[in-house]
Amino acid sequence: MPIHYPNGKPYQGGVQTTRPAATTYGGRGMTLEEELNDSNAYYLQAGLAVVHKKPTPIQIVKVDYPQRSQAVIREAYFKTPSTTDYNGVYKGYYLDFDAKETKNKQSFPLKNFHPHQVAHFKACLAQDGICFALIRFVTLKRLFVYPASALLEYWRAAQDDGRKSIPLMEIEANGFEIHPALQPLIPYLGAVDQLIEKRSHQHG
Repeated sequence: MPIHYPNGKPYQGGVQTTRPAATTYGGRGMTLEEELNDSNAYYLQAGLAVVHKKPTPIQIVKVDYPQRSQAVIREAYFKTPSTTDYNGVYKGYYLDFDAKETKNKQSFPLKNFHPHQVAHFKACLAQDGICFALIRFVTLKRLFVYPASALLEYWRAAQDDGRKSIPLMEIEANGFEIHPALQPLIPYLGAVDQLIEKRSHQHG
């Protein structure tokens, strides 16, 4: 079933950085998205946080009915560009983040983010939201929570002919590394606590 973005270009599921082939980072052969969904389900059940993956609005334009009780979608379009993948609430804070992967070993390419996602981060930060990118270096088997505020600085520099990627050393210095666990698979709330504490010091 062909699905298209608002600009008419077909959606190529295989090249989306947020929906990569399965990895074994969590030990179960899950994709990053599946590991996050599993982790969010654990956090919800434990009463620690309410975080969900945002549904992507789709406009259906062609449907076949091979049987009365069965409908098959033949063609659909994404109504609007998506914002970020995840949002929710934790300890009274609004959380908003996106999950990305790279096979690079030394840096994270900014092209993995889209302008509308960056604009969304900026708008949420203006409302005092806790915003970040969850970045996995696949080859290195390392995962970080990286503040959206820092990402925005690199994004702005890139628009002014600066470098088009964020160095791993920068992510190590200003991000928070996450180590896999059993429950949840991606225990990112600990990194969020550090992000909140760091922001409190900066505001104080």
